[in-house]
Amino acid sequence: MKLTQLMRVFFISAIILPSAAFASGGGVELKSADIDVHNQQSLQRGAKYFVNYCQGCHSLKFSRYNRIAVDMGLTNAQVSDNLIFTRDENGDKTKVGDLMINALDQKGAAKWFGAPPPDLSLVGRSRSADWIYTYLNSFYADPSRPMGVNNLIFPNVGMPHVLAGLQGLATLHTPEKDEHADTHHHAEPTLSIETAGSLNQSEYEAVTRDLTNFLVYVSEPAQLHRKGYGVWVMLFLGIFFIFAYLLKKEYWKDVH
Repeated sequence: MKLTQLMRVFFISAIILPSAAFASGGGVELKSADIDVHNQQSLQRGAKYFVNYCQGCHSLKFSRYNRIAVDMGLTNAQVSDNLIFTRDENGDKTKVGDLMINALDQKGAAKWFGAPPPDLSLVGRSRSADWIYTYLNSFYADPSRPMGVNNLIFPNVGMPHVLAGLQGLATLHTPEKDEHADTHHHAEPTLSIETAGSLNQSEYEAVTRDLTNFLVYVSEPAQLHRKGYGVWVMLFLGIFFIFAYLLKKEYWKDVH
């Protein structure tokens, strides 16, 4: 590929990629989640919020309760007593080794919500932490919608605002268009809490940050240990290189 072609590709990428990232937020700039998947207390709180507010509709079909127990520093008994509220087909309590699924009827859910609620096992990878965090902080009142709410980065969302009791209900404020303003620098819509919830804004953001942290963790539990494995691999390669170099010197010492 010629230099001019490479420059053209680089120039197009520099324009398109940021635009695509911006568009993934529905035209709204994503907020920084600032999470840490190694923070066990945050993961524990996030798991608590998930099973209390989300698992009634959404499942985590690739995660098991005993796996998250190990990674979050909890015992199986603690998980069974505090995070498991479902029962199997026989009416027995879900076991710690079972998958994190619910009993929601998918056909009924499709009728009630327009589509069955998606499994959230991989949402942390498919959407990103910033998207999830912004989504949870972008609900606002919209009487025209069946659930009475809408979302800035997910227009016409079919999901109710399940955290409204914590956050309250926000009102959307759309800036007026200015014909003389620069079209490349438009003001974004804003939200303001009109009906207060049980938490203030900073407390609610802490809740959504913990919930985001948990969803990012379950999307790839191996990330907790992946970097540690990389350190050991590099250490092994470094030691192996020394012996390989000494062996090479031994083989080639008589070759002139």
